[in-house]
Amino acid sequence: MSPQTPQTPTVKATAAQIRSEIEAMPEWLRRPIGLASELSQVQKIIKQRQIHTICEEGRCPNRGECYAQKTATFMLMGPTCTRACAFCQVDKGHSPMPLDPQEPQKVAEAVQLLGLRYAVLTSVARDDLPDGGAGWFALTIAQIRHLNPDTEVEVLTPDFWGGLGRGGAPVPALPVPAPGENSGLDELQRERIRTVVEAKPACYNHNIETVRRLQGPVRRGAKYDRSIDVLRLVKEFDPTIPTKSGLMLGHGETEAEIVEAMADLRDAKCDRLTLGQYMRPSLEHLPVRKYWTPAEFDRFGSIAREMGFERVRSGPLVRSSYHAGESD
Repeated sequence: MSPQTPQTPTVKATAAQIRSEIEAMPEWLRRPIGLASELSQVQKIIKQRQIHTICEEGRCPNRGECYAQKTATFMLMGPTCTRACAFCQVDKGHSPMPLDPQEPQKVAEAVQLLGLRYAVLTSVARDDLPDGGAGWFALTIAQIRHLNPDTEVEVLTPDFWGGLGRGGAPVPALPVPAPGENSGLDELQRERIRTVVEAKPACYNHNIETVRRLQGPVRRGAKYDRSIDVLRLVKEFDPTIPTKSGLMLGHGETEAEIVEAMADLRDAKCDRLTLGQYMRPSLEHLPVRKYWTPAEFDRFGSIAREMGFERVRSGPLVRSSYHAGESD
């Protein structure tokens, strides 16, 4: 008999832990992902064009349902993120791939082939790019509208923080915002957000992801107030564009902290809200601290509506783009 390799116990222990976490998952989080035909059609089109969707990269449990409703979320600028949020499935790295100059056109063609009535554009964080990728969002919106004039386009952007320049070097001192302007953002960040706003998306989404206390361990490289200010600034630039944000519950937040976060969003005039359950992508990610029940999600949804959010999606399997194109 060959001697046991040192790796074997670790592999077995990992497999056992994965099995135990799956078995501990509540029944309400178990659901089929949709018709294989609908999944394969989308997967074929995005593979042929070498583009990406967060639906696939993030293994969204609702992707079959969304595809059937003619909605999909495209992930721009490659599959590698320059940040390392501890909850996210997307690959991380300091050297993302170069931009594909044909990507905006390819995404527009995919929208056309799939007959999408509502497309969502998101991206990895690209802190390595001079504008953080803001211009890429605007260009892709323009290309989609050129080929698909009846398709609405929502954006889900990173924070476009301008605090670090190319290669991680500090940026030069920036002008102090004039009185009345949002002082929580630097000028680079303001201009990047303005670029996307001027492209007139159907909705501008930026997620705070978790409550204030848990931002550090959950969203490495992001700041709670900085994200709130992104939403506030969108409304300053164009009050007619609906804004949206979302939280993934299950990191150890309290009910009071969730309500406080919703109140902070409303103070920034955020119009729409998504609340969903965090589900651990792998053992390398943060563990789930609590599975909130469907009844608890319903209660948070009622509180959000009472606060004045005009559109609320609250449930264990809700994600940022869930039923994004529906009016109610």
